Amino acid sequence: MVAVILTILAAKGVLAPRVEVEVATVSQIYPSQAFTLLNASGYVVAQRKAAVASKTTAQLEWLGVEEGSRVQQGQIIARLENKDATAFRGQATANLNNARAVLEQAKAELHDASLSFNRQKELVNQGVVARADFDVAEARFKRAKAGVAAAEANIAALSSALRGAEAQLGYTLIRAPFNAVVLTKDADVGDIVTPLGAAANAKAAVVTIADMDSLQVEADVSESNLGKIKVGQPCEITLDALPDVRFRGVTHTIVPTADRSKATVMVKVKFVDQDRRILPEMSAKVAFLERPVKPEEQRPVTAVNPQAVLDREGVKSVFLVKGDKAIKTAVTTGPRVGDMLQVTSGVKAGDKIVLRPLDKLRDGSGIKTAEKQ
Repeated sequence: MVAVILTILAAKGVLAPRVEVEVATVSQIYPSQAFTLLNASGYVVAQRKAAVASKTTAQLEWLGVEEGSRVQQGQIIARLENKDATAFRGQATANLNNARAVLEQAKAELHDASLSFNRQKELVNQGVVARADFDVAEARFKRAKAGVAAAEANIAALSSALRGAEAQLGYTLIRAPFNAVVLTKDADVGDIVTPLGAAANAKAAVVTIADMDSLQVEADVSESNLGKIKVGQPCEITLDALPDVRFRGVTHTIVPTADRSKATVMVKVKFVDQDRRILPEMSAKVAFLERPVKPEEQRPVTAVNPQAVLDREGVKSVFLVKGDKAIKTAVTTGPRVGDMLQVTSGVKAGDKIVLRPLDKLRDGSGIKTAEKQ
């Protein structure tokens, strides 16, 4: 009886010694890995960025944005204390209005002098009045004409003064120079804002903004690999903050200078699709590709090492690791993806499977593992 039981157990492999195996992990990979020429790392950098400040020195009176606010070109984002600038503009406006009234007065005087001059001219030609009376009328006419010219010149000067006063007032209204997003708030209400920021506790900028449509990845590429890259080359961008998302990119420019300390050249990669999750200074990895990624290649696929797949009589299977047992599991495979083999059913990402040796195993064999990722 005991002999029969031992025979049955031996047939099932229960009494067989455990086989030492190498184990691999079923993983998810992107098809683009099969036609990637080169990988590089870098950071997301805004190509259009500005520290917005004022051309005048004054106290910050109002701030209408905060970090993350979206602003449009020309939008007023802050205001400095401007009572003196407002007063100067009012004074310039009053001076200009007074000059215009003086001009009207001068024109009236010129009109009267012109009529008198013309009358005296006719009368002197007829010999009715003395030449001295005509000379007086002529002098008055010329003075009136010069008075109009002087009044007009004064208006031009005061108009320029008014424009200057309006410009000074405009400097107290801080506007966004382009469509952007506020990255940092550099001053608070009550701070003194000055163009140079040299005074103690004075702020040189109110906010720092960046055009999110100008974001690019600046990656360092080894000089020896520069021949694999060209402008317009398709790329795939991965951000460390969003590891499960792949962004389409294209090589925008190769900076024509090298970093001698690192023996690298900076390559700028532009995002094809804009995404609000992409932020300046994020760390990124760039894969430079042989060809663009097709729509069906943008999603990850489940893949295994081809050495882990057993093919017998057209039936493909793997040995799935369950505790200390190797369970034979049928799988359906797809095309190769680089060095890996796509699997469409039977296993899932994260499963442990036996890599080798397969010829010493059968369904349910006892194993001891030495993992190989």
